[in-house]
Amino acid sequence: MQERHVISVLVENKPGVLARVSGMFSGRAFNIHSLAVAPTSDTKLSRMTIVTHGSEQIIEQILKQLRKLINVLKVQDLTEGDFVEREMVLIRVKAPSSKRTEIFRMAEVFRARVIDMSHDNLTLEVSGSQGKIEGILDLLSPVGVQELIRTGTVAIPRAKKN
Repeated sequence: MQERHVISVLVENKPGVLARVSGMFSGRAFNIHSLAVAPTSDTKLSRMTIVTHGSEQIIEQILKQLRKLINVLKVQDLTEGDFVEREMVLIRVKAPSSKRTEIFRMAEVFRARVIDMSHDNLTLEVSGSQGKIEGILDLLSPVGVQELIRTGTVAIPRAKKN
């Protein structure tokens, strides 16, 4: 069964590291559903958050191969524990004056922000869990989603309780 996994990879912040990681996935016919990369508080290191799908054996293979790569310092399958994840989405929707009140109401329910407006369009910014993002997209689709841009998932393990 193909299960969704969120993998956190701590790497050295050096040229070519992203290419090696993505090359490992493509070279073994593994798929990356989303990928987010940014420096950590230590600018010599970057954190990659990779979302992929696979059976238990496939995920085990991905984790083993990632750990073998040069410049990879730590690999953690966050789905094995408790973690928090978020994604940010920009959504441009058709917004004739007859639909604006309805769109504003939907945005309010999902805590979305209107970040741009024209005569016929609204651009919303929404961040949250995958479920929240899918929920607002489902509600907005009848109105007319014109363009959609997603950041990909970022995630962090929950702090341990003392």
